[in-house]
Amino acid sequence: MAYYCYILKCVNGAFYTGSTQDPAKRLTAHQKGRGARYTRINPPVSLAYVEEVSNHSNALKREIAIKKLTREQKEALIMNQNLNIVNQFVNSHYSSDVIEVLSPGRVNMLGEHIDYNDGVVLPAAIDRYVNLTAKRLSEPILVLHALDLNQSISIPLDKLTEKTDCQGQLLPGFALYPAGVAWALQDAGFIPTGIEVTYKSNIPIGSGLSSSAAVQVGFARLWNHIGGWNLTGLELAKLCQRSENHYVGVQSGLMDQFACLEGVKDHLLSFDTRSLGWSVIQLPPETSIVIVDSSQRRDLATTTYNQRREECTKAVELLKHWLPDIQSLRDVTPADLRKHIHKLPTHISLRALHVVNEIHRVEKALKALNAHDAAAFGKLMLESHQSLKDLYGVSTSVLNLLVDIASISPGCYGARLTGAGFGGCTVNLVASQQVESFIKNLKAEYYRHTKKDLAVYPCQASDGARVIQP
Repeated sequence: MAYYCYILKCVNGAFYTGSTQDPAKRLTAHQKGRGARYTRINPPVSLAYVEEVSNHSNALKREIAIKKLTREQKEALIMNQNLNIVNQFVNSHYSSDVIEVLSPGRVNMLGEHIDYNDGVVLPAAIDRYVNLTAKRLSEPILVLHALDLNQSISIPLDKLTEKTDCQGQLLPGFALYPAGVAWALQDAGFIPTGIEVTYKSNIPIGSGLSSSAAVQVGFARLWNHIGGWNLTGLELAKLCQRSENHYVGVQSGLMDQFACLEGVKDHLLSFDTRSLGWSVIQLPPETSIVIVDSSQRRDLATTTYNQRREECTKAVELLKHWLPDIQSLRDVTPADLRKHIHKLPTHISLRALHVVNEIHRVEKALKALNAHDAAAFGKLMLESHQSLKDLYGVSTSVLNLLVDIASISPGCYGARLTGAGFGGCTVNLVASQQVESFIKNLKAEYYRHTKKDLAVYPCQASDGARVIQP
């Protein structure tokens, strides 16, 4: 019987090499977390290379030889292989009634809290994912298996407005996101079929990396595929936003869902939340994204996120007395605000000042990106964090410490909190050749100040949510 050497590609971009008599069966084991410790902590994995070997002894020798290859040599091996061999085992791994979706998180590089103020934002999808495996059901039921939470639930699709499970119990928070997508689809005239979905994620929950949006768009992409509706990424993003606003109860903007759906590898998205126009723009050359987790968790529905939105709405309402043509804070120039800011209540003036200046910062950032000026872009990131801290009031002492340490670390162009704030993560733009030393220094300095360890995620800008097996 033939033996095979194989290479798996993990979610972090690393390669795992092994040997087996049955690559399809082995792939299944790795996907379910039973193959090896490394693939279990870096899911999902995909089969990148298969090579047939005559016997067990030669398979072990070849496995050792492949493991000794450099990354570049492994990539060349993968590039030059016969793809039909890989497809043979991938196709036998997936049964015809199983659908798999990979849905990324997102990081916002600049333009914080302006997506709901009609601003232009600069997010990117990242290579940390929610992985969904689904099969169709004959009944109108949504069955969820959330592996990270160790919870399962069945939800009747014909009673979504009741927000209860099949036993009549109120839905727990995690179930509101997929159920809300089904509700929004129904409300728009689409009929989501019954499905059973097992999903897990390596996006930290409550970290500001849009773990909830990744779940939403994963289910939206899944039902769009099953239904054959051919809805665009923007159309799906709008449905997901409606779900979060009206079903979950968080008044989010459109940026998170859009970025998770329409991300482009190695690029930022320049997304105009007023016109809904968008373009892609490259990160500065020889730079990398490094995300640092503060380990402070927050639930948007129970923080002051909705309050900040209300304060922005109030600012527009008040400023209309002197600027009657404005529709949102995007229409207010820095000069206009300077002229009238003293007429506003103090807390309202601070919120408006952040938003107006942040919108202006993004305009400068686009010029810096087009000029490939990493230093200028990084300076704007630091200015943004200071504004989020002092004017918008959404930072924390831990986030401030992380930004302070990063800003004086060699190789760091800029750092800021990302996401809604109140905890979560910082995003750092770092010279690619100094990422390793940057992380080492950041961890050491943070430990010196707090006696605590840090979780740090070097990331790449990723493609958006996609079906990876029909």
